[in-house]
Amino acid sequence: MSMATRTDTQSPALHAADSHDLIRVHGARENNLKDVSVEIPKRRLTVFTGVSGSGKSSLVFDTIAAESQRLINETYSAFVQGFMPTLARPEVDVLDGLTTVITVDQQRMGGDPRSTVGTATDANAMLRILFSRLGKPHIGPPSAYAFNVASVRASGAITVERGTQKAVKATYSRTGGMCPRCEGRGTVSDIDLTQLFDDSKSLTEGALTIPGYTPGGWNYRLYSESGLVDPAKPIRDYTETELHDFLHREPTRMKIAGINMTYEGLIPRVQKSYLSKDPEAMQPHIRAFVDRAVTFTACPECDGTRLSEAARSSRIGRINIADACAMQVSDLADWIRGLEEPSVAPLLAKLQQTLDSFTEIGLGYLSLDRPSATLSGGEAQRVKMIRHLGSSLTDVTYVFDEPTTGLHPHDIRRMNDLLLRLRDKGNTVLVVEHKPEVIAIADHVVDLGPGAGTAGGTVCFEGTVEGLRAGGTITGRHLDDRATVKEKVRTPTGTLAIRGATANNLRDIDVDIPLGVLAVVTGVAGSGKSSLVHGSVPAGAGVVSVDQGAIRGSRRSNPATYTGLLDPIRKAFAKANGVKPALFSANSEGACPNCNGAGVVYTDLAMMAGVATTCEECEGKRFQASVLEYHLGGRDISEVLAMSVTEAEEFFGAGKARTPAAHRILERLADVGLGYLSLGQPLTTLSGGERQRLKLATHMADKGGVFVLDEPTTGLHLADVEQLLGLLDRLVDSGKSVIVVEHHQAVMAHADWIIDLGPGAGHDGGRIVFEGTPADLVAARSTLTGEHLAEYVGG
Repeated sequence: MSMATRTDTQSPALHAADSHDLIRVHGARENNLKDVSVEIPKRRLTVFTGVSGSGKSSLVFDTIAAESQRLINETYSAFVQGFMPTLARPEVDVLDGLTTVITVDQQRMGGDPRSTVGTATDANAMLRILFSRLGKPHIGPPSAYAFNVASVRASGAITVERGTQKAVKATYSRTGGMCPRCEGRGTVSDIDLTQLFDDSKSLTEGALTIPGYTPGGWNYRLYSESGLVDPAKPIRDYTETELHDFLHREPTRMKIAGINMTYEGLIPRVQKSYLSKDPEAMQPHIRAFVDRAVTFTACPECDGTRLSEAARSSRIGRINIADACAMQVSDLADWIRGLEEPSVAPLLAKLQQTLDSFTEIGLGYLSLDRPSATLSGGEAQRVKMIRHLGSSLTDVTYVFDEPTTGLHPHDIRRMNDLLLRLRDKGNTVLVVEHKPEVIAIADHVVDLGPGAGTAGGTVCFEGTVEGLRAGGTITGRHLDDRATVKEKVRTPTGTLAIRGATANNLRDIDVDIPLGVLAVVTGVAGSGKSSLVHGSVPAGAGVVSVDQGAIRGSRRSNPATYTGLLDPIRKAFAKANGVKPALFSANSEGACPNCNGAGVVYTDLAMMAGVATTCEECEGKRFQASVLEYHLGGRDISEVLAMSVTEAEEFFGAGKARTPAAHRILERLADVGLGYLSLGQPLTTLSGGERQRLKLATHMADKGGVFVLDEPTTGLHLADVEQLLGLLDRLVDSGKSVIVVEHHQAVMAHADWIIDLGPGAGHDGGRIVFEGTPADLVAARSTLTGEHLAEYVGG
């Protein structure tokens, strides 16, 4: 599109803007961007649209937001920068007019068990101050109510010498509210001994069942040859002393087969070897073992509140701080509103504002003691927003990544109000979004595409929403798409009975989910959808649950390795060239020796920002030069890994490169709308929606009869939703049952059966408010979902 055409469609805000009122981007080439140039009006709401993989995030997050953060970091001294993340300058010629960028993304919040909704929003800090002022009995400073501060009293003195005299300058004491038993975690762990060994066997017979403890190995010999137990005796027949030495003995130096080793009881050794490690860094079989062997129960001393007895004894009226944190936030806000104490009036006002922000943003159903790691990506993003709603900062650039993720149509209107409120305070708001309800409120729209991956990366349209509708781009053509309710629905082949479901806020629900059909579970955020589907549908044989959680793996992992696609590709290359398959792995024998198959070389510059440079030896191709001399269908292995799924599907489907095993996997990847991904793209670069669709592609060949999907439209462009519906139809028609938790009205309209939860969120939800066909839901209009679906289909 020429600049002249784009100027004609620009919003009035741009016509009036001078260079000081614009964020100017020229020659952006990050990822798939093709010399993109845009001028974004400041203090306006700009929405970035386009199909998945078109370059929206590359422009907004990887270029604009990344450069703002890099420039801010450069204002610190070189010494301080040494403690900050290293950020490279984005590939862009000109980028000016930037202001401070605050990124509000969907990254899950930290997995630390001590992190809660309250600690993440400072609501806990304000509550602690409140109880330290008004709580009876008075037990000390705010830290006395903190479950992250140990309950240890310390005292001391600082002395100052003046000649021969010593004067006491200061004394201090410190106490915290941490429960000493669970150390503020709220749970205590116990090891299931049956997962460590089979007590009916002896060590000689292979009793140990811990990964890495195989008979003959050093881990195993440490116990069988220690001399502390009889290796030929079944473990259940050990004496009390033998059992203690076997399970709990303190570290003891000894020689095993002439080698000095340290013997330690099996339980502390397993705790140090496995339980103290980051679960995300574990190999899958190790993590599976830990999940089996460790059980967590509420701490019996604090009843799961994380707090010491002293902290729980202090109350305002009849409420202690644990009670306050366990309340639904909307109820807590009402309680705070009823407190009238002039001495803490400013604190009460600030706390009230923070708690009311939860309700405004559709999170009033949460409690402050909810572990932050249990929040969905959409919930985590909205929790991060709470900090900024009451901020006095202006002329800031806020960047949002699909803020409507996880929101019911009813809640999207409130989200729109919040985005507009941030704009009206004098801020620039940049939003990556697919939902037409959000695009409709934009002052300015930037549409990228026209396709995905190498077929994207250009600006197709820049201007007003009205101009987008008339512009003829894929987004413009689909902006007013509306579905029709399915007239003829499938007949169930059976039912999945759920009885007495009480997980989280569910109110003793009895429901029959029909099988052999497309069943959609819906309701406002916090109504109990996930609790019903993930907490009540029995996991195990025959049930495949596909969520948006992170995929474990290093930056070397990619779609080809994750799906198993690389195996048939390697074998095809090996067969065509008469060599070993391992040569065609950048993580094995074929790796470039200079970069070890990473494709880049990392240089640590001490207190300066480190640099990642393309490996000079392999030019970023990751393989040894000798490996790249082998070809299949005229391409070397690095060229194949650079292909998109769509290209590779054609390549392996016919001709000399025909590889049926690879082609079948590629077909499934294309089916789930990932045709634009390159085979070698690092998994760490995928969005939550892309991760879910990648998982779905790998599971499509499973023999499971029930597929459970969690908001599969996340990250999908309007034009791609139709393709997703076709995929869901194919799954059902192949004999599978599909249960979808979803807010998108097009998916609801396409369902055979709808289960609607509500009527509200938290304790106002947890009930079945409708069961039936989409047509019946539209006709009844008896729920919020029914009203919005009727409006969507024009009923």
